[in-house]
Amino acid sequence: MSDEPRVEIYTKENCPYCDKAKDLFDAKGVEYAEYNVTTGERSSPNHSSGQSPREDGDDDLFAEMVDRAEGRKTAPEVFVDGDLVGGWDDTSALEESGELDEKLGLVTDGGDEIVEHRKLIIAGTGIAGLTAAIYAGRGDNEPLVIEGDEPGGQLTLTTDVANYPGFPEGISGPELVNNMKEQARQFGAELKNGIIDSVDADQRPFRVELTNGDVYTTDAIIAASGASARTLGIPGEDELMGYGLSTCATCDGAFFRGEDMLVVGGGDAAMEEATFLTKFADTVYIAHRREEFRAEQYWVNRVNEKVEDGEIEILKNTELLEVHGSQEEGVDYVTLVENDKGHPTDRLEDPETNEFEFDVGAVFLAIGHTPNTDYLESTGVEMDDEGYLRTQGGDGGGQTETDVPGIFGAGDVVDFHYQQAVTAAGMGSKAALDVDEYLEDLERASATGETEATAADD
Repeated sequence: MSDEPRVEIYTKENCPYCDKAKDLFDAKGVEYAEYNVTTGERSSPNHSSGQSPREDGDDDLFAEMVDRAEGRKTAPEVFVDGDLVGGWDDTSALEESGELDEKLGLVTDGGDEIVEHRKLIIAGTGIAGLTAAIYAGRGDNEPLVIEGDEPGGQLTLTTDVANYPGFPEGISGPELVNNMKEQARQFGAELKNGIIDSVDADQRPFRVELTNGDVYTTDAIIAASGASARTLGIPGEDELMGYGLSTCATCDGAFFRGEDMLVVGGGDAAMEEATFLTKFADTVYIAHRREEFRAEQYWVNRVNEKVEDGEIEILKNTELLEVHGSQEEGVDYVTLVENDKGHPTDRLEDPETNEFEFDVGAVFLAIGHTPNTDYLESTGVEMDDEGYLRTQGGDGGGQTETDVPGIFGAGDVVDFHYQQAVTAAGMGSKAALDVDEYLEDLERASATGETEATAADD
């Protein structure tokens, strides 16, 4: 009888978070059984198909998942030895705390023992981190890339990347990320599953500790750890997350086929998610707190086409106040608030503010992101009030340097304005080039010191 835990993952087709969950266990070398609720296929722990797809299998398997997952209608759903771990957010949280490795019997002793020293550690495998890895690998800096709690970054949630140069027919986010991972490996980068817990900048080289207890030292760090989906903190949010409330339309939209759905937000992500959800929804409603959208015109035009077709309705100057429902029945309705002046939650006492109930069967939040920079808080690097890293910027070299020598920033941990794949890639390349110069300076300084010491001895 095997002592290895039995891992089961319920997945669906075109589900980025499902791919993240599988990638996480693959990276750990942990076998799992996959149950695809879309096709009805069950795979054995060695990932081979245990049965052929059945036309009725998806309904049966979906019902089984909902029953075992205590009513949750989202994917993935992860089980370890029959116990519910939960969806991707739950699994990721356990990974970040180190508890997942405990459940899987993979805990290391950690402590002060150093696993190894690396010239460069890159935090994150989004577009910025992977571009930095490609450039750093080409520069013979042999980067160690720590995947983080969202391997592949936000682009893995994008079904169609139509504006990344070089792909006139578009490319899926996961495919682009996987191509970049392979390219980084070809140039000597090593990708490691794990999450950075802390960085000790009071010593040189830096001491980097992962949540599983592993400790590395490094001469330089590129923080490219991206940003995580933001929530509202409103009543009903915690209780109903995963029960009809979601931050990923591509993951969960198909589970609410035929329902009216609400998308909250006004940027590119909200427009893309609303457009995607028209495949499944009766009507998609977009609630945006202002009159004008922040999304680029391309997405606004696509949404307006759906509006003309009767598939999308727009609720401007409107905000979500509360989500109502139960874990047994899912989302029943929401409370919205509207004021023609915009930002209605700031005008709740205004007589012109209208609060009303609105029937929907699913709610998707697309309201921006929070930078993943907690692990750098003790280093002394400068951040703004939102947690975004402040870098040198300006002209010439060193634009990605923070105010702590040896720590550099790239991508969504720095950029709260553009937040595009191509700008993240550009920043990643800059960071790798800045690191290369920094490491060369370190090497020269070390060589000079050794020469002076030798001369003094003579």
